[in-house]
Amino acid sequence: MASIVIRNLDELVAERLRLQARLHGVSVEEEARRILDEGTRLTRRQIAAEAAAIRAEQKPHRSRAVDLIREDRDR
Repeated sequence: MASIVIRNLDELVAERLRLQARLHGVSVEEEARRILDEGTRLTRRQIAAEAAAIRAEQKPHRSRAVDLIREDRDR
């Protein structure tokens, strides 16, 4: 597993994190992991947009198998 260090974290943010952890009954570290995990997940809409962007970059594939076989036969 990776480790991170967050420098210059505002004391108010750290206190809110401690409070949230206490409310959820977990350690500050576990609460931070949960927040980071939830905050970095892609939504379905984001995944669909990324897939559409990848499809748009690809050349259209218009070859039919029959045409490819005929072309290969003619070699």
